Amino acid sequence: MAETNIKPNIDYDKLSFGLNNVAPFMFVATWDSECGWGEGELKPYGPLPLFPSAQVLNYGQAVFEGMKAYRSSKDRIVLFRPDRNAQRLSDGANRLCMQPFPQDRYVAAIKALVQANIDYVPPSDKGSLYMRPLLLGTGPTLGISPAPSYTFVVYAACVGAYFKGGQMTPIDILVEEQLHRAAPGGMGGTKAAGNYSPVIRAQLAAKKDGFSDVIYLDAKTDTYLEEVSSCNVFVVKGKTIKTPPLAGTILPGVTRDSVIQLARSRGYEVVEEPVSVHEAMEADEMFTTGTAVVLCSVGSLSYKGDRRQFAKDGKPTAVALDLYQALTGIQTEKIEDPFGWVVGLEV
Repeated sequence: MAETNIKPNIDYDKLSFGLNNVAPFMFVATWDSECGWGEGELKPYGPLPLFPSAQVLNYGQAVFEGMKAYRSSKDRIVLFRPDRNAQRLSDGANRLCMQPFPQDRYVAAIKALVQANIDYVPPSDKGSLYMRPLLLGTGPTLGISPAPSYTFVVYAACVGAYFKGGQMTPIDILVEEQLHRAAPGGMGGTKAAGNYSPVIRAQLAAKKDGFSDVIYLDAKTDTYLEEVSSCNVFVVKGKTIKTPPLAGTILPGVTRDSVIQLARSRGYEVVEEPVSVHEAMEADEMFTTGTAVVLCSVGSLSYKGDRRQFAKDGKPTAVALDLYQALTGIQTEKIEDPFGWVVGLEV
């Protein structure tokens, strides 16, 4: 592995979610039918060699993950539930007939990557080191078939809040009425690369009209909420929190699962069942969850010209703030982790 003694010059107070502060090292491993998965190695961040006939470029064999490393209040470097990301990548690989990367080696690779890029883990409460594991069908093929070889790569970047307004600034969401994100029997429950570019059209149109993002309805009836472009959704009525069930059309989010468990432990009733758009328009609160967004309060929901305002004066709603503080408190070791979710690194 190449070495660098150059310390990053990062303004942690101006971090955004992007590639302005890409970490210098990435992890790369390859698989073929003769040798299986190689040991893999840390390399300087840079281009990957690909033939134009690579399966991923022609037929889209690609799944990915999103993870974060934090510098905790105890001045430790910690990960949050990395085993769940390893499992989801493996599930996605099986869905796309790809060669899964071994789950124990996945976690080891993530730890090695963080250690190599440790100077890019920001101070506590200033951001995180976001990691993007990719599993790609890089072998060449002309016909529609699984790739003959695969590449597992993880790169990283020092990042701040996902939405431009800041981490807990409420976002305005528009219900998408024309396009759908997923359909029953399809790929909505898999973190496949091909699921994400199709949402850009609706997202850009909504942003042009002043919205932060869109939320999609079910493809069968156009009645029930499914997902925002890149995160799960919850609605709140009194002490009851509802979120759409995992029925194959929405992503089984790691943060989603964590918030469900956390909310129940704090006395909320959490129900996983279909949530109609009309029910959402009458809710007390609404929030989104995901690795990138963490937990974000929804300021308003707009549907067919009507606007339901949840947040006031740009401040997060009460339940969203309560759960955000509890979740991030665990992630940064400010409060006890009764679930065993936080994994510390030896550095």
